[in-house]
Amino acid sequence: MEFKNLKVVKDGPVGRLTFDRPPVNALNTETVREIAGAFDWFAAQDDVLVIVLTGAGKAFVAGADIAEMSGFSPMQAREFARNGHAALGRVAGIEKPVIAAINGFALGGGCEIALACDIRVMADVAKIGQPEVKLGLIPGFGGTQRLARLVGPGVAKELVFTGDQLDAVEALRIGLVNRVVPAAELENEVTGLARRIAANGPTAVRLAKTCINRGLDADLNTGNSYETEAFNVCFSSGEPAEGTKAFLEKRKANWTGQE
Repeated sequence: MEFKNLKVVKDGPVGRLTFDRPPVNALNTETVREIAGAFDWFAAQDDVLVIVLTGAGKAFVAGADIAEMSGFSPMQAREFARNGHAALGRVAGIEKPVIAAINGFALGGGCEIALACDIRVMADVAKIGQPEVKLGLIPGFGGTQRLARLVGPGVAKELVFTGDQLDAVEALRIGLVNRVVPAAELENEVTGLARRIAANGPTAVRLAKTCINRGLDADLNTGNSYETEAFNVCFSSGEPAEGTKAFLEKRKANWTGQE
């Protein structure tokens, strides 16, 4: 798939999106719209089971394009934020698991992109944070909402109010990222993780993601109801029949044609 500021490819069951807008992959209006388009494309690719996001060069995404933002009117700023929420809503809402391979600076909008992903793996040399207040702004692509849900309101408030950047060790400690690996091992680590996920029942993985996401915004009884219905739906996919048979026969499951 061809974009101006993104590289989007398929690697077997893994879809890869690389932010590629030198020098630091800053998010302008065009890039934000391309993210939405890329995820519409990923959603339509039945053979893509897991999606990996990363950045080219020294940054994952170092934030929004400050030069573009500096000229915004209030209504233009509102439209930019709306576009950002729409794009990251596609990242968070796609049924397929999304992994952020945070190779370098993930600041502002870059942190918000990582927050919209399901799993975050961070290189030991990377930095992450929401520094918008240093520019007289607040996070505009979901940072005030997803960050608090992930690390808790107290920690989120400290990060947003100070605008501090965190190193990988601290990001791991507070639960902002799932794991930290040496920069040289990031690609192999994330590829291995993506392929382990892709080896499982694709319908089951999608339903599990949907249940977790819906349950986070519901009470426990409602969340359990989602899970009960999704468990039932699994059996209509044919995957449990193949998965249990493969287990009993001590072989790998063949998910092709089970849906």
